[in-house]
Amino acid sequence: MSYRKEYKSTIKYTTTPDNLGVDFSIYSLEDLKNLWRETLENGMYGICFSMYEDGQEPGHKITKKQVEKRIKILKPHTKWIRSFSCIEGNQYIPEIAKKYGLKTLVGAWLGDDLKKNEKEIKGLIRLAKKGLVDIAAVGNEVLYRKELSEEQLLNYIERVKEAIPDVSIGYVDAYYEFSERPKITEACDVVLANCYPYWEGCNLENSLEYMQQMYSQAKLAANGKKVIITETGWPSAGGNLKGAIANPNNAMKYYINAQVWSEVEEIEMFYFSSFDESWKIGDEGDVGAFWGLWDKYGNLKY
Repeated sequence: MSYRKEYKSTIKYTTTPDNLGVDFSIYSLEDLKNLWRETLENGMYGICFSMYEDGQEPGHKITKKQVEKRIKILKPHTKWIRSFSCIEGNQYIPEIAKKYGLKTLVGAWLGDDLKKNEKEIKGLIRLAKKGLVDIAAVGNEVLYRKELSEEQLLNYIERVKEAIPDVSIGYVDAYYEFSERPKITEACDVVLANCYPYWEGCNLENSLEYMQQMYSQAKLAANGKKVIITETGWPSAGGNLKGAIANPNNAMKYYINAQVWSEVEEIEMFYFSSFDESWKIGDEGDVGAFWGLWDKYGNLKY
């Protein structure tokens, strides 16, 4: 992708502590929408792939045709695609991403179902041996959910590293987990940190600074290893969490600030997420269905 080198944003971005990010006070709603579109058109480092359409959820087998339809939408806007699983159709994501010239961060979804974990680990190794994996993520927030022990996860990480020694291996979890679990951090080639000011109740005005603090904590824990922000985002509807208000204006502002910071400071960051997914209203509540840049039908939201 070359658009990063051609980046010519009209956005004025400040880094002074009292005035961090973009001054949105000078923008009307229409200007804000145009700025959001401009930012999206300028491209981003990476985006998380949203797999499921209405009526679908994990456990359903997704077709290659459905995956390709969505990757074709995302392709002009990103260099990397991140996937979360290697089974039930998710294995098509890196295959088709490579077909369209994208790089891949491929995840094996681990949980307390050890038989299913075996399928995921074998699937990840299989995809990597086909040359379809640029970075392998062994598990996603499984320690946060307390579904595996550290020792179990370390065994999976070491097993994957031994099977595919030429591929960078990491584990995805909340940024602070890497400070609290030094054995996991040590086992990773790259630290894959999720940074969500929204989920910690931070208001939009302080969210960029807070995300930067999250990133800095992960960097400190990584002790010189590369850190990639594997998820950050802001919902456009569905409810508020303390000072964090989910609405379209805040979702647009957060996206713009995050992308400009990523560009200016050369932060490797995956945005969450690509498409709205109705199934995610379970554990996350109503807000879970509204994290996409595109709606559930594949249309840009603003």
